[in-house]
Amino acid sequence: MNFLSPILKFSFFNLIFSVTASGMPNVLILLTDDQGTLDVNCYGAKDLKTPHMDSLAETGIRFTQAYAHTVCCPSRAALLTGRHPNRGGVQSWLQGDRNGSDAHLGNMDPSEITLAEVLKEAGYETVLFGKWHLGAKVGHGPLDQGFDQHFGHLSGFIDNYTHYFLHGQGYHDLYDDNEEIFRRNEYFPVMIVDEAVEYIGEDREAPFFATVAFNLPHYPEQPLQELKQAYPDLEMPRQSYARVVETVDRQIGRILQKLDETDQREDTIIIFSSDNGHSEENNRGITVGYHNSGYPIGHYYLAHGGGGYTGKWIGHKATFLEGGVRVPMIISYPKELPQGIARDQAITIMDWMPTLMDLIDLPAPRNRLDGHSLLTIIKNANAPTPHPVLHFDWREDWAVREGDWKLIAKKNRQSGEMVYSLHNLADAKPEVKDYASEKPELVAHFKTLHESWAKEVKPR
Repeated sequence: MNFLSPILKFSFFNLIFSVTASGMPNVLILLTDDQGTLDVNCYGAKDLKTPHMDSLAETGIRFTQAYAHTVCCPSRAALLTGRHPNRGGVQSWLQGDRNGSDAHLGNMDPSEITLAEVLKEAGYETVLFGKWHLGAKVGHGPLDQGFDQHFGHLSGFIDNYTHYFLHGQGYHDLYDDNEEIFRRNEYFPVMIVDEAVEYIGEDREAPFFATVAFNLPHYPEQPLQELKQAYPDLEMPRQSYARVVETVDRQIGRILQKLDETDQREDTIIIFSSDNGHSEENNRGITVGYHNSGYPIGHYYLAHGGGGYTGKWIGHKATFLEGGVRVPMIISYPKELPQGIARDQAITIMDWMPTLMDLIDLPAPRNRLDGHSLLTIIKNANAPTPHPVLHFDWREDWAVREGDWKLIAKKNRQSGEMVYSLHNLADAKPEVKDYASEKPELVAHFKTLHESWAKEVKPR
């Protein structure tokens, strides 16, 4: 791969972009965090209240076989670059504390060209409200990768009231652009949507590219005050999870309402997606005294061991089973695209960059894209998937899917050996049976596919 330095890549873009901003649509990405595979009413979760997410499907295209990644860092890299996360070095956890408590962790390579950079060079204003999690080191934040403004946090999650990352000893993580700010006891999901709504309502000549990256339903599962007693008939952990899903839906509703009030809805492309499947993380909570957040030992903040809905699929966040990587995904742009339809072809979160380039009629960046424009699929329900083979890779584990077959490779943490399981998604109970011992030739085929792919996407 031919990386460009941050300075050179901007010079390159200035040369190739001659399109003016006049007449271009706004672009809005609504990204939820740890929202399960089917956890929207229109995907089958009838015990939730998601009218605003459903409205996007009613006015757009709902994808039933959409893939993000198994955890948040690679999903966000794939979304913003249109590329396999490995190409930018996003193969393990990234730094979240700008002040250095986890400075040993990596950051996305700054030579990656993001959607924000592409659209900024085309004349867009670019803003991010919420979660970044692609590197906190100075020089690796949102403002270094094409965003004009950022209001939110840099790490994987924060408590919604103290704004502290809670794992380990904890650290404060709330920024307005590059300035650390302190607004303790203000509720974070409302804070970022307040900022987004105010921004959308401003007068401007240029179109905007706004990403609202929610930190829910990711733990801590802290809902809106008025939803703390909601869903009394649901059992835990579904009850707690439902409250935070509806919290997100209500905030999405505020954003959509502002677009309607300002007559911008017709000229705004809206993409909705989760970053991975639901979490089943569960432990004792805070285990250290004098935690930086002020919370005591035993303060619980995890996901109560689950709560997401996957239907016939199995798995959850941090697995390569369908419940870990298959997510709800919708695009709504009534001015140009069909409304109220579904598409069943396999797509990925990497496909949004080339799709937007196609819709807005912009040239692709110089970095090779691994995603594909979805306009052919949108126009033709019988068009083939642009992804006959799907690859996932995180730390030392990986998975490959081809057709209905998927091989999952997981390293045994004690022996150090790789353990392989082979599954058929066409089974009545998908991914429950392991065919690896029955089909060694298919296992070998998938290993070859992975080895070739891993070599090709390795950063150079």
